[in-house]
Amino acid sequence: MTALADPPHIMETEHFEEAARILARLEGARLELIDGKVRSKPMPDGDHGRIIQWLTRICMQHRPELWLDGNQGLKVQPYRGGRARPDGSLAPSDAFVGQGEWAEPEAVLMVVEVTSHDSDTDRRDRVEKPRAYAETGIPLYLLIDRQACQLSLYSEPDDGRYETIHIVPFGKSLHLPDPVGITLDTEPLKNWVG
Repeated sequence: MTALADPPHIMETEHFEEAARILARLEGARLELIDGKVRSKPMPDGDHGRIIQWLTRICMQHRPELWLDGNQGLKVQPYRGGRARPDGSLAPSDAFVGQGEWAEPEAVLMVVEVTSHDSDTDRRDRVEKPRAYAETGIPLYLLIDRQACQLSLYSEPDDGRYETIHIVPFGKSLHLPDPVGITLDTEPLKNWVG
């Protein structure tokens, strides 16, 4: 499995999908294809999972017609045939019905990533993912950064990048603008940085 993760390999989309499916069954691997390179996404720890639970509950309370899906793979980077597995994709509840393992991203209002404690987090979550999601046209990208104890909200995708990045430390409120329209009280995040 590490042979596919380090160093990254250039791979065609159809070969990637087959390899990802096989390795997920055999080893529980979570693979992504960003910029034509295969990357292994680490399995989430308990604090990571609790952060996603926290955000899911908030989204359900304020926008019950939406669902923060933590399992759906997305087709990203239309010109490169990328595939990403966000920690959460906020979309209408039925957005992914009938789409299979890798869904079209048009209905996604926001993607969420929570940093992991691995050596690829900086490149993956702070560089490659914002670019991939912006190129795809996903309106909002929320990065919950446990190392820096802050949230970074990327918005206004244009020409392959997000025009606006709003950063707040854990404990401050963060407004998720339209199309989401929810304000987060981030104080609880201080409990799950370990």
